[in-house]
Amino acid sequence: MTTKQKCIFLDRDGVINKDKVDYVYKPEELFIIEGVTQALLDFKKAGYLIIIITNQSGIAKGIYTKADVMNIHRLVQEASNNALDDIFMAPYHETYHNSLSRKPGSLMFERAISKHNIDTQNSWMVGDKERDLIPGKKFGLKTILVENKKETPFADFYAENLLGASKIILK
Repeated sequence: MTTKQKCIFLDRDGVINKDKVDYVYKPEELFIIEGVTQALLDFKKAGYLIIIITNQSGIAKGIYTKADVMNIHRLVQEASNNALDDIFMAPYHETYHNSLSRKPGSLMFERAISKHNIDTQNSWMVGDKERDLIPGKKFGLKTILVENKKETPFADFYAENLLGASKIILK
C-alpha cells in the first residue's frame, strides 16, 4: 500500500495570478501575485503536492479555448519553477452545462484525491471565493480564504495572499 500524500489545493485566478472580471487567458494579462513563487517553493520543501483546481467557464462561453488555458497553465508552471504537480480544470458554466466538476461541485477534487492518493486530513484548500472552499470542507481539508475577508463558515483561516496562507499552513 502506498503512502498517502499531503497536498495543497489551490484555486488559480485570485490565488496564483491576479483575477480579472473578463478572464485571464492571454499571456500579456497574466500577472503572478507577489510571493506566490516563494510560497510554492516553501510548500514543496515541506513535502506537499501542489494541485490547482480551477473553473474556466470562459471556454463554455466561447470567450477562449482550452488551448488558451493550457498556455496560461504552462506560463504559471514556468513562473513557479515547475512547482505544480497537477492541474484540474472545469471548462463549464451552469448557463450552458451542468457539471459536478465545476466548483462548488467536488468532482475535480475526487479525481485529484484518487489519482494522487491524497491524505485529506493533512491537506489544505486555498481559494479567494467561498465556492472554492465548499468542496474542500466536504473532504475534510483545512481551508484558507485569501484576498477576501467575507465571513464564511467554509473558511478555517483568512490570509492576505498565498504567501500569508503559507505562513499559516507551515507554522
